[in-house]
Amino acid sequence: MKFVNSRFQFSTKHITKNQTYHIGTNYRNLLPPHGGNDPGKIGVDDSLEKDINLIIARKVQTMLEQQDVEVVMTREEDIGLYDENASNKKAQDLKNRCALINETQPDCVVSIHQNSYHEEYVSGAQVFYYGTSADAQRLAQTLQAKLVSYLDPENTRQAKANESYYLLKKTEAPIAIVECGFLSNWEEAKKLQEESYQSRVAWAVTMGVMEYLNESLQ
Repeated sequence: MKFVNSRFQFSTKHITKNQTYHIGTNYRNLLPPHGGNDPGKIGVDDSLEKDINLIIARKVQTMLEQQDVEVVMTREEDIGLYDENASNKKAQDLKNRCALINETQPDCVVSIHQNSYHEEYVSGAQVFYYGTSADAQRLAQTLQAKLVSYLDPENTRQAKANESYYLLKKTEAPIAIVECGFLSNWEEAKKLQEESYQSRVAWAVTMGVMEYLNESLQ
């Protein structure tokens, strides 16, 4: 079985150099989004989404590997999946992520993100999935339940279908985009930079993925 966590962000040349692929019982790809000249969301405190994504993804990687899950990271440093001379680095980055996922054929994909909104009071983790995929819906709902349970029982957000995100539309494997919190919210932005809270987020994602994989084997 193969499985992917966190959003894909790397190019073929980086895969060859930095990634090792293994065929194992369980297999997952971690997609830490953004990187390089793409910072992602910028928090109210000037924190960068790309940095937080990678930290959390690395923690999830460690936790999953301790459960004998084979993990592939889309990036392990501050790089994007584009050529430096590309006219549209963002578009090339997204295409390369999708190509990598489809080539790897994981059991599931989890793309780690941080959210933002124009009103500061908005907060709470939320998971998105492609609306026509029953497996992606199950993955997203499982992850959402774990995030609520481990981070904020008062969070009333639910896993939400989305059919416009490029990554969701162009990925063949079941994929969920995990928005861990809002960098536009002062309190949540502060938490998302705390090592202990990052570990709790990673643990919630890990438990969600493990439950999904175990149910898939039944």
